[in-house]
Amino acid sequence: MATSKGFKDWLKRTLNILGPGLITGASDDDPSGIATYSQAGAGFGYSTLWTALLSFPLMAAMQEMCARIGIVTGEGLAGTLKKYYSKPVLYFIVLLSFPAIVLNIGADIEGMGAVANLIVPSVNAPIFSFIFTVILLVCIIYFPYQKIASILKYLCAILLVYLVVPFIVKQDWLLIIKSTFIPTIHFDKEFLNILVAILGTTISPYLFFWQATMESEGKKGSKGTVMVDKREVISMQKDVSIGMLLSNVVMFFIILTAASVLFKNGIHKIETVEQAAEALKPLAGNLAYLLFALGVLGTGFLAIPVLSGCLSYMFAETFGWEEGLDKKFHEAKGFYIIIIISLVVGLSLNFLGISPIQALVYTAVLYGLTAPVAIAIVMHICNNKKIMGKFTNHPISNIAGVVTFLLMGTAAVLLIYFQFFS
Repeated sequence: MATSKGFKDWLKRTLNILGPGLITGASDDDPSGIATYSQAGAGFGYSTLWTALLSFPLMAAMQEMCARIGIVTGEGLAGTLKKYYSKPVLYFIVLLSFPAIVLNIGADIEGMGAVANLIVPSVNAPIFSFIFTVILLVCIIYFPYQKIASILKYLCAILLVYLVVPFIVKQDWLLIIKSTFIPTIHFDKEFLNILVAILGTTISPYLFFWQATMESEGKKGSKGTVMVDKREVISMQKDVSIGMLLSNVVMFFIILTAASVLFKNGIHKIETVEQAAEALKPLAGNLAYLLFALGVLGTGFLAIPVLSGCLSYMFAETFGWEEGLDKKFHEAKGFYIIIIISLVVGLSLNFLGISPIQALVYTAVLYGLTAPVAIAIVMHICNNKKIMGKFTNHPISNIAGVVTFLLMGTAAVLLIYFQFFS
């Protein structure tokens, strides 16, 4: 009984500290991530499973730095750049992030519409996309952030469906373990392209901005490190670690699903988001197919508010607008107008003939190419005592940051080489 009570108390404490880190990690496995991981598994089998093991500590380290910036400064990443750095640096990082985020939003909306059409074929995919866009806009504009955050927190549970699918089919667990712990790398354009896409969708610059902003929401009005509580930092670190762990476990199982079902059965090319789900149907059964499809829809509803909110916070902090998802529309018109524009522009992808899977993977690659710049900026802020006071990076954080920068930079350089010169 004592052991049971102790476990319940621990679980309750753990659930209480979960928040921005959990939502950030879960939103990283959006339709963009699902598409990229499905492409990796279908195209290269188990040979990319090791990337989940590699990306976890790097992803956790970067998100912890961004969260710490938010807690210590009481500002989002854009606000910190505006306050302590020159405007060209701020404008440069915003311009780098803007197209990828908008493309990501549009691709997610389009992918959700395509998958919903699979479940209900009598309704066209663009109609579903339009309906989802309207629902998202109404929820984001009219519901207070605390309600949205609580919904997002429980929506994270939808990701657990991906942990079920691989157990529905027979697996070679010895080969899976080997592929997880022994990296396989092919020095060709296709493999490097998917490698950069995987790294780009796990270590995404937009998540840096979102994490810092969400952590800073409760610190508005603080100056320097005066109001920083060490226990608050420790709770944040636990939240971030759990969120990033969940994200990478889900990533691992999606690659595993595509490798064990699609790759094994000779399906190596995924052209549309619905193909990724539909291909599972005859090979793994209706349950696997339905779980996969529902996961795409759930993660889309989870990620799009994060993407559009991130973009709005970036613009609001850059130009000094009133900001906050807890404010009414008339209190922060510019902030909400950016959200509306981003979703409407994203929805227009449905009518431009761009394949959802192409847009999703291109988005991930674009994140991979822009991430080194964002990583360098975050590292510089976290080592600046003028900004961070006694909460500057520990050596382990710096090592993880340097490794992440070098890995992302090298992958991006190799991708450009093979793309244009090979």
